[in-house]
Amino acid sequence: MLQIEHEFTLPVGLLGEDGTLHRDGTMRLATAADEILPLADVRVQRNPAYLSVVLLSRVVTRLGGVETITPKTIEGLFAADLAHLQALYNEVNAVDEAGGSGAACAHCGEEVRTGQERLGGSGAIPPSAFGTR
Repeated sequence: MLQIEHEFTLPVGLLGEDGTLHRDGTMRLATAADEILPLADVRVQRNPAYLSVVLLSRVVTRLGGVETITPKTIEGLFAADLAHLQALYNEVNAVDEAGGSGAACAHCGEEVRTGQERLGGSGAIPPSAFGTR
């Protein structure tokens, strides 16, 4: 059965303005629009690593008591939480880290390899998209 929404618990949590720590949330499967529309965002065009921030803000539907999830919300996450959401996004959207698509040719049965490239130019959200320290 197709699971549209996935619950998660952040390793650290988003620290709210009132000092509340928000750790539990829900992420839904990404749609084609979730992966395509952010490419027109000026912030993404200036800095392709920002694609991850915009994508996550579209698919994280709940995070503790936070009313609305925006790119600013995702920017406020600790690095460990951001990495956790990246990994969850890749897992629930079935991005094959090895580069395969999981699809097979109907005629010969050979795997069709598309690499990590996806519609809209987004691939698996690599941890390196956020830089290293």
